[in-house]
Amino acid sequence: MSKESDFKRGSNEKVDVLDTSISDAEAHHELPEPGAGTLHRTMKNRHIAMISIGGVIGTGLFLGTAGSLAAGGPVGLLLGYAVVGTICFAVMISLGEMISYLPVPGGHITLAERFVDQSWSFTLGWNYWYNWTIILPAELSAGAVLMSFWTDKVNDAAWITIFLVVVIIINMFGARAYGEAEFIFASIKVITITGLIILGIVLDLGGGPNHDRLGFRYWKHPGPFNQFNNIGGSKGRFLGFWAVLTQAAFSFIGTEIVAIAGGEAKNPRRNIPKAIKRVYVRILLFYIGGVTIIGLLVPYTHPDLNLKTSNAAKSPFVIAIKTAGIKGLPSVINAALLTSAWSAASSDLYSSSRALYGLALNGNAPKIFTRTNRWGLPWVAVATNCAFGLLAYMAVSSGAGRVFNWFANMTSVAGLMSWFGISVTYVRFYAGMKAQGIDRRTLPFYTRLQPFAGWYGVFSTIIVCFFSGWSVFLKGSWATDTFVTNYLPLALFPILYVGCRVWRRTRWVNAADMDFKSGLAEIEAASYDEPPPRNKLEAFWNWLM
Repeated sequence: MSKESDFKRGSNEKVDVLDTSISDAEAHHELPEPGAGTLHRTMKNRHIAMISIGGVIGTGLFLGTAGSLAAGGPVGLLLGYAVVGTICFAVMISLGEMISYLPVPGGHITLAERFVDQSWSFTLGWNYWYNWTIILPAELSAGAVLMSFWTDKVNDAAWITIFLVVVIIINMFGARAYGEAEFIFASIKVITITGLIILGIVLDLGGGPNHDRLGFRYWKHPGPFNQFNNIGGSKGRFLGFWAVLTQAAFSFIGTEIVAIAGGEAKNPRRNIPKAIKRVYVRILLFYIGGVTIIGLLVPYTHPDLNLKTSNAAKSPFVIAIKTAGIKGLPSVINAALLTSAWSAASSDLYSSSRALYGLALNGNAPKIFTRTNRWGLPWVAVATNCAFGLLAYMAVSSGAGRVFNWFANMTSVAGLMSWFGISVTYVRFYAGMKAQGIDRRTLPFYTRLQPFAGWYGVFSTIIVCFFSGWSVFLKGSWATDTFVTNYLPLALFPILYVGCRVWRRTRWVNAADMDFKSGLAEIEAASYDEPPPRNKLEAFWNWLM
């Protein structure tokens, strides 16, 4: 199908006053008819906005912070999340500059072939696929952990089956159904975390039923830092802080999902930059604000923070509310947190299937994974990745909390290596722009922090990954499962890259030869100016989204 012909007229359905995702411009704009085996641009502005939020809020914040608080103490927790937040921000602005200019199917996996080489695309693609494939059973296990807050008499397998079936159904209805589901789930998460932060401030100031004013009590006793493994002095405090980094990375991994969604987004040149620009606000508000409140409300010595025990099925937020003596609310909050596990699992399946589709599209996986149905759903890739959700049943014998920690470690390191790959790709993108005389200020998204942010992403991710499993080397602390789950993903990345480079004899693309043009015609055809808001309510909605 030619790029200049075969257009279809958009829908002329009536626009709801609040649903600005179907604008007049979109309704009358002529969009290219997707060809066979291609994804369809069916995600709206509100979908992309909420996906960018949903990528930031998940079980890592609601549940995983339990282990981080126990390991690092309140200040160690806060500093750990702040450091990883800066890495996340650096990676996202690097990714945003590339993906808003070229929102192609496969996202940064496809761009890696253009700006680095085919072997880098191969490695980044399979690492990214592995990352999202492993995180799916982690989120399903997290759901089982949260369910045991109410009862431990039901086998974890029953909860995992229910969650997995719902996630599969959502994804089998395509990108638009996923976008709608994520919009609802993310809305619940945003309302929940905002309410928890406000409630946390009230409880800390003595506004709870017991009128106990906490202030910074737990920063004084048991203290601001945990002495890791009872190691005394500044060394023990530093190790406690460093132990937070890997889990904090698990919380942030997923923010880059907006890049994968860019290949199925309507008006990507407008919607992707808007989503990227607001990432820092969400990092500060939800994560930094959230972990600060957690550190004020729960002492790091609380026994229920240990997810390895069978009865410790509680989020730090739920522990704080229960301790304050608020009856009924812990169950409501736990139910809301449960939706975050559902949302995250749905995003995991979506991302892993699109990563596999992108790999096949670039010739790095069997072509069968490029098959799509008439709605643009890569059904073979989706069905294949559904099968890996069955790994969550490991929780039946080993305990959901323990399995969650295993997969969280593997996901953290694999996700950080993906961030490393994205940062390297951006450094090459920057070099190509400079070599070809392209003014970056003309791009849909531009920041003055480059190339420093890109290089910061390169070095910081490698350092955190290299020292991710350091605790096993302390005297008497060897744990085979911790060593394997931390260093297996790190070892796979260079093995995949070197192996592919030797096999295919590829070379890095010269900066002067990089392709900045392919696909621009289709992207520009899918971009348009949206009309201004018609009233104050619509203006507020546009700002919110």
